[in-house]
Order: sequence, then structure tokens, then C-alpha cells
Amino acid sequence: MPDLALISYIIVMSITPGPNNLMLATSGVNFGLRRTMPHLIGICLGCGVLCLCITFSFSAILSYIAAIRLPLAIFGCTYLLWLSWKIWLAGSPEGKSHAHPMSLIGAMLFQWVNPKAWLMLVNAAILFSIQDASITSNALLLSISFTLVGFPCVYVWALMGDRLRETLQIGWRLRLFNGVMAGSLAITALWLLWDEWKTFQALGA
Repeated sequence: MPDLALISYIIVMSITPGPNNLMLATSGVNFGLRRTMPHLIGICLGCGVLCLCITFSFSAILSYIAAIRLPLAIFGCTYLLWLSWKIWLAGSPEGKSHAHPMSLIGAMLFQWVNPKAWLMLVNAAILFSIQDASITSNALLLSISFTLVGFPCVYVWALMGDRLRETLQIGWRLRLFNGVMAGSLAITALWLLWDEWKTFQALGA
């Protein structure tokens, strides 16, 4: 069974603002909760699978993390900037006609280039792996914990977007909301990229 410290860690890391939650709130507003569910489930499953892989290959990842984290961060943040541009373009009820919510598979794959997901899961593998337990037990415990505990945390953001949906169907309100969310996502991407660059420089010093 996961301990209270692990559960608290997952809740705090999962429910605080980040790329996944900003996109879920925006999807909830633009597409509703039902159409956002594949995106939401994909995030939880993607984090679970990524956590499983990180914990299983923990020693190798620790050896190569300095080499792979900056390229992953650049790719992931570039993708976030592109998503923020797409959100900006979908800034009116008319603009939504060509927009689609993220798929389950797309949301799962996004976790592999999401800097916050890597930070959250690598830290969890370091902090919460039980020394006397097998690698398989550790990997399964952390993976299942992130999948199940993380679900209600990210669900809150999709539900919040869905509840705002009717209020924001007036053209200028929806444009304003999508503009704010697009800007927030872009700022998040640039902040994450800057933070990764500083870490890269520190590791190279």
C-alpha cells in the first residue's frame, strides 16, 4: 500500500497548475467533460506507464538523465508553444468547428515530453522507492499510485472547465478565456524551458 507521504506528493504535484491541467481546463470549456475524458484518462495512464518505465530503468536513467532531459524539454516546450497557438486560434465559438480534443493515445504520448511529468516521476522514483522491495514491486506501486491518485486531481480541472462552458459561450468571453489559457500555457512552456536550461548549465559546470 502507498504511504501517506507518497499520496500527498502525488496530490500536490498532480493538482497544481501545469501543462496537463491547463489543457484539461481549456478542453473542458471548449469540448465539455465527456469529450475531454479520453484526454484526462490518457494523462493518468501516460503518467502511470512513464513511471513504470522510469522505475524499472532507474539506474540507466540516472546515468543519462543529464543528456536526455534538455532535448526532451526543448521538444516538449516547443510542442506546448504550438498547442498554445492552437488554443489562441480556437478563441471563438466559430473557431471551434475545426478543433478537436486531444485523444487518449495523444495524451499518453505527451507525458513523455512533458517536463513537469518527468520531474514529478523521477523525483518519486528517487524519494519513494522502498529499499528492501523488488524493482517490480516498486515500479508497480508507484505506477498504480500515480494512475489512481492522480485521476481525481486532474479531473477537477476538466470539471472546472466544463462548468464554465455555458458561461463562456458568449464570443468575447470565450476568446478572452482561450487567450488567457493560451498565454498561460506559453508562459509555462517558456518557464519550464528556462528552468531546464539553468539545470543543464549547472550540471555542465
